[in-house]
Amino acid sequence: MKKIISTVLLLSFIVNHSFSQENNVQNLRLHDNKRLHFGFTVGINTSDFYIRNSDTFFDTSIIRTVYSIENKQQPGFHLGPLSNLRLAEYLDFRFLINLTFIQRDLEYVLKETNSLDETYFITHTMQLSSTFIEFPMLFKYKSDRINNYRFYLIGGIKPVLDLASKKKIPAELMPMISLAQPDVYGEIGLGLDLYFPYFKFSPELKMGIGINNMAVDDGTEYSGAMKYLKSKVFMLSFHFSG
Repeated sequence: MKKIISTVLLLSFIVNHSFSQENNVQNLRLHDNKRLHFGFTVGINTSDFYIRNSDTFFDTSIIRTVYSIENKQQPGFHLGPLSNLRLAEYLDFRFLINLTFIQRDLEYVLKETNSLDETYFITHTMQLSSTFIEFPMLFKYKSDRINNYRFYLIGGIKPVLDLASKKKIPAELMPMISLAQPDVYGEIGLGLDLYFPYFKFSPELKMGIGINNMAVDDGTEYSGAMKYLKSKVFMLSFHFSG
């Protein structure tokens, strides 16, 4: 997340420096009057989970081994085509099809006992890799255009299907929990449209929160220690349209 924020600040500096030096000639003056236009997007992301412990988490007669569960954010990237439908002067509807690669790590601290009945702790990290096909459906509310840029807010929902999901985990990867699918995210963010002579470039920062519980109860303590497991993602996207 810190890398994404640093990138946004750098882009803001470049934009302020570049557009403060330009004259009042507007690029792509009729671009936003088009009813429909197309483009593509690429970007980076970081993702992890919201975890809520189960009601029996502190019952040592049921949860004997799992002492704690922690998240570890991991970087990923995404890309895909986009389409934009003009609904009103300041309102658009955007539809994308993203192919997204992410990894989310769960770090389990496990309580073990040796032959002398002495308690010790070990750490086990589950690397949950996913390849998502995503279908964001978003409303974009735009500000007035100022010379060759304008700001906007964006929000909506995003159905997600994990192409790498496995119903049965291979023995060599155990212990490992399974993730349910599909998922649906609520997304909100902000961005900046920059108008160049031949294309529009739009850096955008979004946050997405998963609605569904992704933990599949497999009868083990690894899943039983969680009441729910919900997805969270921060995305920095770069949109290009003509």
